[in-house]
Amino acid sequence: MVRISDKARNKLISLMKKEGFTKEVSFIRFGVKSGGCSGMSYELTFDQEKQREDLYFQYEGMKILVDQNSIPYLKGTILEYSDGLNGKGFYFKNPNAKHTCGCGKSFSSK
Repeated sequence: MVRISDKARNKLISLMKKEGFTKEVSFIRFGVKSGGCSGMSYELTFDQEKQREDLYFQYEGMKILVDQNSIPYLKGTILEYSDGLNGKGFYFKNPNAKHTCGCGKSFSSK
């Protein structure tokens, strides 16, 4: 479904600790919503509760939730993290994206 690179995983674990979450009991929630300069925007948050419409799975010890509406847009996506000079932060490698905006925070699947 969704994969997380080692660098992104380490950064997520660090952020979870800072915000009072733990990878043992908390979830990483991936999603998409309408908006952004390309039509769809990515969402990445921490959560404590699974909703009925969520797909749950684990990847490398990380508990992941994806809402049913986001599944077709995120299938095969890899979450990456960069701390280089050209940009810092999480970004998505999405095989379903036909067009991505310059900042990498939104995409279009058409």
